[in-house]
Amino acid sequence: MDRDRNIALLIDADNASPDHLDEVLLVLGELGGINVRRAYGNWSKPALKGWGQLTTQHSIQPIQQFDVVKGKSATDMRMVIDAMDMLHRDQIDGLGIMSSDSDFLPLAQRIREAGIPVYGFGTAKTPVSFQNSCTRFFDVAALAGAEQGEPTDPEHEARPVEEELLKALGSAWKQSKRDQEGFASLSEVGQRAKAVLSFSVRNYGARSLSELVRSMPEFQVKEADGGGLLVRRVR
Repeated sequence: MDRDRNIALLIDADNASPDHLDEVLLVLGELGGINVRRAYGNWSKPALKGWGQLTTQHSIQPIQQFDVVKGKSATDMRMVIDAMDMLHRDQIDGLGIMSSDSDFLPLAQRIREAGIPVYGFGTAKTPVSFQNSCTRFFDVAALAGAEQGEPTDPEHEARPVEEELLKALGSAWKQSKRDQEGFASLSEVGQRAKAVLSFSVRNYGARSLSELVRSMPEFQVKEADGGGLLVRRVR
């Protein structure tokens, strides 16, 4: 963890549950200092009552946004404006977006174009388009299950590894430098895979990339002589 990295967390309180805030803060805290913490919504709504105590407990600034037109969310627009302000002022080294709303796809794309990583936090039902627009996307229910050691709700069990992820890892392994036995650095393979596909190992019930790859029969993992881990595809 690099505490010098300035991470901003913007929360769409209208579209995110406070039940998973602890897991979100834990993940972002491993990536840098979460110095900007803001939650947006119409705080006069009873539905946002659950966020009230948490904003004080976790030093989150509540940003009031009234519903200007029924059925239209001004909250999203305010979050986008604030994120772009921070981008143009060179204030952030990473942006966390806690929402399952696909309307933030253009924002995630624009922030990534500037070379700043975007970390999305939402439910498993979050549109894939938004998930893939993030540098990494985390299923908040899977995060909660990983912290407790196992899923607590059968509806939110760790997802099986999709064919798309298997292809990304396989392609990354082929592109990586390999020894005579076909082993490549697991770190390099992971970096190459994440460059083309946004995924989080926690979404698959794993705590690390090595744990995820070890669970996949298509790959073999072993320790390198000089430290670190090596991986090769076996089928």
